Amino acid sequence: MSPSSSTRIAQHSLALGVLALLLFCAGVYQQTAIGFDTRFVLFAEEMLRHGPGFFPTTYGQPYADYWATSTVFTWLLSLPFGQVNALTAWLPSALASAVIVTLMYRLVAPYSRTWALISIALLLLSNTFITETRAVSLDQMVAAVTFSVFYLGYAADHFQAPRRLPLILALLVLGFAIRGPIGLVVPTGVLCSYYLLTGQWRRMIVFGVLAAVLLAAGIGLLLWLAKVSGGETFVQDVIRMQFMGRLDGREGASDTLYYFTSSMGNYALAYPLAVLVLAVVLLVGRKDRGPALRLLALCTAAGLIIMIGLSIPMAKKARYMLPMLPMAAIIAAYPFQGAQGRALQGLRVLMQALWLLLPGLLIVGLVVAKRRFPEYLGSVTAVMVVLGVLQVIALGMLFKPRVRAVGLAFSAVLGVWSAYILVFEPVQHALYDTRTFSRAAFALIQKDPAPVVLHAMGKDAKAIKFMVNLDQDLQPQFTHSLQDLQALAGPVWLIMDDSQFQALKSSPLGTLQPALVGNFDKDRYVLLRLP
Repeated sequence: MSPSSSTRIAQHSLALGVLALLLFCAGVYQQTAIGFDTRFVLFAEEMLRHGPGFFPTTYGQPYADYWATSTVFTWLLSLPFGQVNALTAWLPSALASAVIVTLMYRLVAPYSRTWALISIALLLLSNTFITETRAVSLDQMVAAVTFSVFYLGYAADHFQAPRRLPLILALLVLGFAIRGPIGLVVPTGVLCSYYLLTGQWRRMIVFGVLAAVLLAAGIGLLLWLAKVSGGETFVQDVIRMQFMGRLDGREGASDTLYYFTSSMGNYALAYPLAVLVLAVVLLVGRKDRGPALRLLALCTAAGLIIMIGLSIPMAKKARYMLPMLPMAAIIAAYPFQGAQGRALQGLRVLMQALWLLLPGLLIVGLVVAKRRFPEYLGSVTAVMVVLGVLQVIALGMLFKPRVRAVGLAFSAVLGVWSAYILVFEPVQHALYDTRTFSRAAFALIQKDPAPVVLHAMGKDAKAIKFMVNLDQDLQPQFTHSLQDLQALAGPVWLIMDDSQFQALKSSPLGTLQPALVGNFDKDRYVLLRLP
């Protein structure tokens, strides 16, 4: 690759990364925190009030499941605003996704720019990629670290780039700081698979030893900082939550083949198409053994090492597979790198047909959803217009062979992201909103101060969704049974699910009149005053 071509690819990759980042952040600022995000937003809010530490905190106590690294990112971004908002919470994930887009183009474009652009489109069409990009996602950051390590190893051998072992080791340290052991082990496995397939045994051994030393040092530092932060009891919590809980399935066990089967839906279209492409390449065979096919093999090995490695622990979650997705997208887009043959031509036609139909299918889906769930969907006129325009553009692309594939792919991308940002996300935030009830409840509590009791609200679950909406610290009490409630001495404020309150009708507590009733995380909750 000539220096001028390399410079041009680098410039185009940066432009694509910036455009991707703008898409990832579209419409983000004052959205409410819902679901899993509430935990990380609360971490950042407490850090804004009390300053940074080695571990994030909830209720003023260190939280054992994560380092404070990702919280520090959000804290730094939030300092100019004086508060945590959706933009400052999500921006680290969005930046990680933009890094993946940038490096994907730089990796694949030297062989085929069409292949590179289609790879990016398939990446952006994955539902899990979309939801994790527009959320606080440590796994998306690990995916960026993993793909960066793979790119640096590959570029040194194929693009005359200098070997950057210190940078790779720094990325491993960053991965560990973000996600603990999994953040170091996954990129290490990917680069070791690359060295293994390219016959670089000495480099694989040296790198593996250095990574093992970093892992041991990281674990030692983690446990020492845990002891400094919370004593021996907290050390045991860290071991249980960051090590044993993931290995023995306390976080939720799944069968060994979970990732190989569930990814068909969680990472569509990229993963199922990648499986189909690999089947075609293996069955039909290729006479051309050039660098494009070599890259395909290396991406396959990297993707498999991630899937097999993460299948060993009992605890499995769809988002853990994010580091595999860039590899799957590159494999799925392989038919567009210029390869010949009827089978690959058939795959190209299949993919373009899917992209052509996607805006229209989204329109049909919205019409059906609007009729079935009018109470949840507001006006969808704007997104219908956008999808209609994209469908017209897609039809026009059929008559432009030179840009047809890329044009259809990105029409589909814009359609899916438009529907997600303009329809799905607002509905999701409305259904799972906790801010309205929490702030109204706390306003009543402040007018007549008394201890706050959260009944049958998990300290690490529903309770956090209440706490995240407060502008100050609060130390609530927790009750879990009728006996706990009967032991309370007033005055106190009680917050509980309305179904829990209805179950108390036969007790003296059932005579209380709710001071507030409202929707909280898709359920009906009440605020009660116990005199």
